[in-house]
Amino acid sequence: MEKNKKPKVLLGMSGGVDSSTAAVILKNEGYDVIGATMKLWEDKECPEVEGGCCSFSATYDAKRVCDKLGIPHYTLNCEEEFQKYVIDDFVNCYKCAKTPNPCIECNKYLKFGIFYKKALELECDYISTGHYAKVEYSEKYKQYVLKKSESQTKDQTYFLYSIPKEVLPKMLFPLENFKTKEEVRKLAEEYELKVAHKKDSQEVCFIPDNDYGNFLTNKAKLKPKEGNIVLKDGTFLGKHEGIIYYTVGQRKGLGIAYKEPLYVIKIDTKKNEVIVGTEQDLYTNELYANELNFLLNIDLSKPIEIKAKVRYRAKEADATLHIEKLDKSSSKETSQNNIINNMSELIAKVTFKEPQRAITPRTISSFLH
Repeated sequence: MEKNKKPKVLLGMSGGVDSSTAAVILKNEGYDVIGATMKLWEDKECPEVEGGCCSFSATYDAKRVCDKLGIPHYTLNCEEEFQKYVIDDFVNCYKCAKTPNPCIECNKYLKFGIFYKKALELECDYISTGHYAKVEYSEKYKQYVLKKSESQTKDQTYFLYSIPKEVLPKMLFPLENFKTKEEVRKLAEEYELKVAHKKDSQEVCFIPDNDYGNFLTNKAKLKPKEGNIVLKDGTFLGKHEGIIYYTVGQRKGLGIAYKEPLYVIKIDTKKNEVIVGTEQDLYTNELYANELNFLLNIDLSKPIEIKAKVRYRAKEADATLHIEKLDKSSSKETSQNNIINNMSELIAKVTFKEPQRAITPRTISSFLH
């Protein structure tokens, strides 16, 4: 980098208080900041929702913040990619009775994929977002690592597992040391940002009314088929209107009467059945996961003691991680380099010391070393 030249950073801005405050911090730290909002989704039939990150107002709010701070702002049209990598994946998961996590897919393909490529085109030194997370160099591992932020309640590293390892040294998370959202809003107030008290987005951005069933049937044109609700021994209890309306762990909306509370414990797509059981039936101490991304240079050829959780709000739990090959015909003798180079052929077996509740197909699990 040229002497006295400010490092350039492309900041992803959703129009919310977090990314707007991140812009303030980056500018104050001496970076040459460029704000950019990805245009991901537009549905003219849906009303604007305050806090939504896909709406026209989100782009407008981000641009207004940039104007106030005196930094440039770009709008990146990523609707086609968002449809392909996020919405189509969301719909296909429900078709297969899996529970998707669209925010993780968006991070993987859009924010740390397409967005990073755009940063390179603009000759930026870094990319940044308003996520609550940390990236720093570890002497122990001799590499940059992703760490939890100072906030116990807002930390978002769970959603960031898919960041490519080579991108980590180029990542900046300005909110890494904030402990509460109130602190972020206070700083936004000090700089008179009009988004200081804007509501957080709580729903999936392309389903602002939070009605998944309506989206899947009316927007995605899925045609749910009626089927049976049964106990795990096959006892018939009632009918369901389509497996897309159910997920593992669900209790409400089953529409059946029984002597004790029942929960969805499995969905059989071949038989078009929803299998229900008691809460105890929801607990298991083992899961298998693919779509792996290891951010640490560690030996994967032997079991690793880890902390893991099966959903964002779950507590971290002690577990053991084993890496296995998907191709059963291949040799079990696998070198460390070969493991890393053939990540798509691997599957993670995670064994928890204590049973976990409602481990759900496709819901992303987070492993913490």
